[in-house]
Amino acid sequence: MPPVTLQISLAPSDHRLAQHILPHQIRTWRGQVAEILLTIDLHRSAGRFADDWAEGRDKILSLAHSIEGARIAEVDYAARTAAAVAKEFFGGQSVPAKDHRGGPYYSYFYGLHAASHRHVLHCDADMMFGGGSSTWLAEACALLEKEPNVFVTAPLPGAPAPDGRLTELRGERLAGPGLAYAFPEMSSRAFLLDRERFQTRISALRPSLAPLRGLLLALLEGNAPRELPERLLTAAMAQHSLRRVDFLGTAPGMWTLHPPYRCADFYQKLPDLVRRVEAGDLPIAQLGFHDVGDSLVDWTEARQRMSERRWWQRLLKRFRQ
Repeated sequence: MPPVTLQISLAPSDHRLAQHILPHQIRTWRGQVAEILLTIDLHRSAGRFADDWAEGRDKILSLAHSIEGARIAEVDYAARTAAAVAKEFFGGQSVPAKDHRGGPYYSYFYGLHAASHRHVLHCDADMMFGGGSSTWLAEACALLEKEPNVFVTAPLPGAPAPDGRLTELRGERLAGPGLAYAFPEMSSRAFLLDRERFQTRISALRPSLAPLRGLLLALLEGNAPRELPERLLTAAMAQHSLRRVDFLGTAPGMWTLHPPYRCADFYQKLPDLVRRVEAGDLPIAQLGFHDVGDSLVDWTEARQRMSERRWWQRLLKRFRQ
């Protein structure tokens, strides 16, 4: 197995969930990786990604520095570093700081660039991992070595259902003894990437504008009108006949769980939710779903808040002012 960097992306707005999820991520992967790299993006944008920024800045830095053996890197936007990131992933073209929502863009590629190793296991700050396999990463590296048309791989999305089906995602179930699915789309939440494969198969991405809805949102909140990085990667995968493969692996396997919202009930239940994910103690209604569902968290408050922040409602409110 080649050496792998575990790269986890953090920002001040992540501090409330990261205090519980980051130690869980480290427990899950420490024994399988050669490096732990925590990248912290202190570049504040507008919109929901800036929530709790001022309050969380010192807390996220303190939390990161509490992780034994981790290398801490604040995302470096200096011209020399930005040029190196642009050269590695965008053929020298300037890399946008944020996407049209104010979400991470440059920081994703900086994290990959800053890794010490060719193989990088990236995960966002909110990703949880169940199953606890100690061999998943070795199996994933072997898969990349064997399958030249697999661009990235990741653990199975969601705790496996009894019949192995995915309830939320549409993927091609692969034949074979293991539980695996192929997807034409890229997900930036969690993936294992071979940086050399990026260079040999894709070489350079091209920043593009967001669709009309995204352009309006960028105008409304003052962000750059840029398409999401994962959609650029999805387009590049299609152009070069590449795919993503998510798989469970040898028992007990590895799978992911993602919280789609934030609310008081989520933060209150988060410590126990992490415990339940690690123990595999999930209700039947959650199996086959990659997003945390209502059987685990009451999302009523979060959905109400999201409905009040829809882009077209904010745009209408702005024009009425």
